[in-house]
Amino acid sequence: MNGITVGEAASQTGWSPRMLRYLEGAGLVLPRRNGAGYRLYGLLELNQLRSLRELRRRHDVELTDVAFAARLEREPELRAAVETWLAGTQLSALDWEQRKHERLLAA
Repeated sequence: MNGITVGEAASQTGWSPRMLRYLEGAGLVLPRRNGAGYRLYGLLELNQLRSLRELRRRHDVELTDVAFAARLEREPELRAAVETWLAGTQLSALDWEQRKHERLLAA
């Protein structure tokens, strides 16, 4: 399959063309572009769109949740900051401050 247009991809997957553009902007589904700059959706992207719809349905998650999870995968510094914050929610305030200082000194 060479690729299909955004309109064809939308009709095959149940997403609107506007939503497909949003998903691309959020970095969730990245179609390739032809020489004229048109989006081309291949089998990989179509399967990603279908599985994203199923993920949302099965686990009742919003696209913003999935987009943030994708950012955590792409941005190690953000992931570390979130992990530090989550660890801090399980500590007393003094323990959290101590660990924060330890991490700063180690960096």
